[in-house]
Amino acid sequence: MPNVPNSPMLSAKGEVHASGHVSLRGNVNLNTAFAVSNHMGVLFNGSFMNQTKNKKDFRQDLVEGGAGYFTTFGADKSRILEIYAGLGKGNTDRVFRTFENDGTITDDVQNVRFRKSFIQVNYSSKEKKSLKLFGKSYPLNYGTILRVSHVNMIDFVRNNVAQPLEDNTFLEPVFFTRLKLNNAVQLQYTSGSNFGLKNRDFLKAGNSVFTVGVVVNVGGNTFK
Repeated sequence: MPNVPNSPMLSAKGEVHASGHVSLRGNVNLNTAFAVSNHMGVLFNGSFMNQTKNKKDFRQDLVEGGAGYFTTFGADKSRILEIYAGLGKGNTDRVFRTFENDGTITDDVQNVRFRKSFIQVNYSSKEKKSLKLFGKSYPLNYGTILRVSHVNMIDFVRNNVAQPLEDNTFLEPVFFTRLKLNNAVQLQYTSGSNFGLKNRDFLKAGNSVFTVGVVVNVGGNTFK
């Protein structure tokens, strides 16, 4: 299950970013970032999911940290480009249930611990269009994220039996739209895809990213 890539869109030293996103499947993402200089930023991400269904249980925890470069450009400096790289670690627990005709239930229990490395490029242009609601205009920002992630298992146990470890590389194009409520707070809709570049039995691409969330940026440049 991919997490929402962190897209802080930092613009100046001292800017702080925090955001929370949730999907219809219950995948909760918490992302933070801080501009340590006018062009360098650090970020920290967490993703948590605990879903129980009749035929499948799914739980995943993931934490990430990274650092990178950001810059503003364009005539009014309202365009932002960011490049980040980082590392992460997490675990996934899955239970698949098979209901037999005689009433018996067979469980397939899979427990995975994994490490992750990633590099991503974020691009956004601030306040190019507006949405009018109830007589008030709300600026809209559009952005694109391209993330490449490498995930490798460090432990894989299936039904209490150790299994061969797998790795995979994932290509994740993601698009977001932000609606500005005030100078600090925005609403965000995120959509994206997830492609595994290697053919694997277990470590495959997960569901696409579709989330809504709230974004807060404090201390950066104000674009008009």
